[in-house]
Amino acid sequence: MAEQYLADLTCHLEERYRIRPVSITPAKRGYYGETWKVQGEEGCYFVKLDFLPRHREIFRNSLSAVDYFCWRGIDFAGQVVKTVRGELSSEFRSAVMGVFRWVEGENLETDDTKPMEYRLLCQIYRLTRPGLPIPTMEFSDGAARQFYQGWRRMEENPKGEMERVFLAMLDGQRAKIDSCARKLSRYANACRMDTGGFVITHGDAGGNFFVGDSKTYILDWDEVMYAPPERDAWVMCCRGWARELFEKTLRENGLPYRLRPERLAFLCFHMYFFYLGEFLADIPSRDVLAKAEDFMTNGWIEERLEIAETL
Repeated sequence: MAEQYLADLTCHLEERYRIRPVSITPAKRGYYGETWKVQGEEGCYFVKLDFLPRHREIFRNSLSAVDYFCWRGIDFAGQVVKTVRGELSSEFRSAVMGVFRWVEGENLETDDTKPMEYRLLCQIYRLTRPGLPIPTMEFSDGAARQFYQGWRRMEENPKGEMERVFLAMLDGQRAKIDSCARKLSRYANACRMDTGGFVITHGDAGGNFFVGDSKTYILDWDEVMYAPPERDAWVMCCRGWARELFEKTLRENGLPYRLRPERLAFLCFHMYFFYLGEFLADIPSRDVLAKAEDFMTNGWIEERLEIAETL
């Protein structure tokens, strides 16, 4: 089965992209999808296959943003390889396929990488224009409401041991989850009256910051979105120096934007439910179950939730 799959993948790359693979090996990059490193006769490529029904169209549309960045001279966000027909993606079995030029480097995020990460993001912010087929963030409690709906459905009809284990984990956190939902609604209401200052954001730039021999990159723009800069700043909002550095970098790059406390707080609670919803949707999977347990117990998100109300 595996041999046939790789044979079909090879044939698809040859027919749709004129890429003749010499080798195809797994590439452990990104959260969504199946990823491969393809060594071709004329170069090396990164191939991503997104099989998730809820995410395929998001991935497909994100490729237009990466292509736009390249057209505007950005060389650190990846480069989409088009099909022989000039398309940004193709269909392989039930997945959306995206092909990129391979970027050699190490996925690295430290406090020391933040200045460069923020400078690269500012280059993207300055290119913001309307009309790209990417989502626009809304200040709403929709992430919580969607999570609760999925939680109720799973409670009514749990399928398998892993779903029951996950339900027990959620039940143990019920008071906290309910409290976070109320706070998300409060901050959504506080932000809803002003939707100015939106730019093209990444959403997880630090987690996709790659360091090569002589160059740095921000890759994996699958969740690219029109949103306020706080969408890229919230994860470090518990560090005062990081908030100051983010604003300073904006000013130095001609973007006189001040981070808004209510928006940072909204993003903290919104992303809490975003992650819970992703875990809920991807159970059953032992890997996802382990990630969900780590998320709910190791404290990194808790630190953000606690600081959100003190900003």
